[in-house]
Amino acid sequence: MRILLNLDVDDLDRALAFYVAAFGLMPGRRFGEHGVELMGADAPLYLLRKSAGSTGAGNAPRDYARHWMPLHLDVVVDDLDTALTRALAAGAVQEGAIRDEAYGRIVQLADPFGHGWCLLAFSPRGYDAIAT
Repeated sequence: MRILLNLDVDDLDRALAFYVAAFGLMPGRRFGEHGVELMGADAPLYLLRKSAGSTGAGNAPRDYARHWMPLHLDVVVDDLDTALTRALAAGAVQEGAIRDEAYGRIVQLADPFGHGWCLLAFSPRGYDAIAT
């Protein structure tokens, strides 16, 4: 099984610039004016251009203001401070302080399209430190 990540955005070129600058992803295939594949993570990320106000899941209109969604994505990094600086410079918004947890250091972000992300630098034991 493979998982593909699809992320709706209202401005494909702006989203492409953000994800390349913030997380170091690389453009792959382009799908006309409606999508672009980003490579460089364990799973490809597909940015899909969908206009604000167009119909989304559950017939809800798409809204690119900051929103909560039951799924968020973690970007695992070696150096949290460097990764955070890069993401902020690209246009991410930091939401709260960096937290030190048994599994590592983590910080929450929002991208320019309202989606929630975390940057995560695992401790040597990672999730084994909290596994029961």
